[in-house]
Amino acid sequence: MQFARAIGVLLALLLTGCGADAPASLQVKGTDITHAREFRVSTPRKLALTDHDGRAVGLETFKGKLVVLFFGYTHCPDVCPTTLSDINQALKLLPSAEAEMVQVLFVTVDPERDTPEILKAYVPYFNPGFLGLYGTPDQVAQAAREFRVVYRKHVEPGATDYLVDHSAGSYVLDPSGRLRLYMPYAMKPADVAHDLGVLLKAL
Repeated sequence: MQFARAIGVLLALLLTGCGADAPASLQVKGTDITHAREFRVSTPRKLALTDHDGRAVGLETFKGKLVVLFFGYTHCPDVCPTTLSDINQALKLLPSAEAEMVQVLFVTVDPERDTPEILKAYVPYFNPGFLGLYGTPDQVAQAAREFRVVYRKHVEPGATDYLVDHSAGSYVLDPSGRLRLYMPYAMKPADVAHDLGVLLKAL
């Protein structure tokens, strides 16, 4: 939860004015980051990972769709399953034609344990259309840097296993690959559906 609050503060500080050629601001429940200085760069965000079916993917793979991007891990006790479940519920609130325009990507921040087989069993459990993405530790770290996501292993005293502290929000990119929304952890499914609907209608 510390990471979620820190990212929220960061985004608030980064919001700034926009040029005439930038997309209009959105009336959303989450945070409109269309004009966030940190992400308003000439080159688009990059993602070079592998999906749970073994296919190499990047953001360009999903061009033409809204992409909801979440970084987490399958051993997560609360934030990750809650987020995936809430997004699934949100998609059910959208008209089916709109829901089909949304691609959810779950990027593991625990590539040591999250094998393709584990991701394939875990991620589609919440929705058959959701994709789990993985890579080498360096590839995952690079993807996290692209989206200002932070994560770190956390070992409790006396524990034989570990947890991973990580940023808890989700990003939404429009069909052209531009970052538009940041949705904080525990955002209500109805509010998520509202924001996705707003962005779809703004296309």
